[in-house]
Amino acid sequence: MSTKESLLRYFHITNKLRKSPATFNELDSYLRQQSELQSMNFNVSKRQFKRDLEDIGSIFEIEINYDFKRRVYAIDEELQSEVSRRRLEAFDTFNALKIGENISKSIQFENRRPQGTENLFGLLHAITNNLQIRFTYQKFWEDEPSQRLVGPLALKEFKNRWYLISTNLEKESSNGIIKTFGLDRISSLEITRSKFKCPQNFNIEDYFKHCFGIISPTAEKPIEVILSFDPDQGKYIKTLPLHQSQQIIVDNDDELRIKLLIYNTFDFRMELLAHGNMVRVLQPESLAEEIRAGHLAAAK
Repeated sequence: MSTKESLLRYFHITNKLRKSPATFNELDSYLRQQSELQSMNFNVSKRQFKRDLEDIGSIFEIEINYDFKRRVYAIDEELQSEVSRRRLEAFDTFNALKIGENISKSIQFENRRPQGTENLFGLLHAITNNLQIRFTYQKFWEDEPSQRLVGPLALKEFKNRWYLISTNLEKESSNGIIKTFGLDRISSLEITRSKFKCPQNFNIEDYFKHCFGIISPTAEKPIEVILSFDPDQGKYIKTLPLHQSQQIIVDNDDELRIKLLIYNTFDFRMELLAHGNMVRVLQPESLAEEIRAGHLAAAK
């Protein structure tokens, strides 16, 4: 059996179990069905199936266990990392798009520029090995690009864009300052052999804990924000929370009221303005006044 068939078989096994636990016979039937649909051979013996489970755990970091009580195989969702879920999402997309080139009548892509993902692998290598990097960077508000020398610390995704979080190495006076760069505006990436010293105790989760997006906070402490959404918009806010600190205070036929512990940054205010009259800022009054002023300026 080819490597291609083996990888696709791993995908079909995990895809079936992501939907619901299944017995070996149910999985075998599903694989035979997929073999006919794709004109390939995904059939597998019980012995090979056990090896497949080991490979799936190694490649995708997905733990598939056998439930002796129900006699079914199931994915342990609690042990599944965000990285493994993203791998499967990417594999879902790849498997769907490989049907053929002439799919323009069946799927509509968002019209946007490339995300800079061609540099993800190189950047992760530099981050893992504490290697300095150079690149050309084009700011939106400047006509000419600039050359940068930074120490890459982490990568962050926000609103379908990727960002590089790094420490500035260009000047001694600014050494250690955390800078953020959009990957879609990075070109001519060079990974040097020079090492850099990672800022002590830097942790990306802690750094962005109270941020809405990628804008670094200017205030010392986050503020408690209380928002009220109309019930229809509230359904979206429950399924796609604004922030990891989101807590539901009221949820009824009149409103969804939530509480956030967050920095009052530009990108957060832009998010609130984007919801228009479907959200009211109840607290603090200073933020309510900023949003009010933004809508009045737009109305003019």
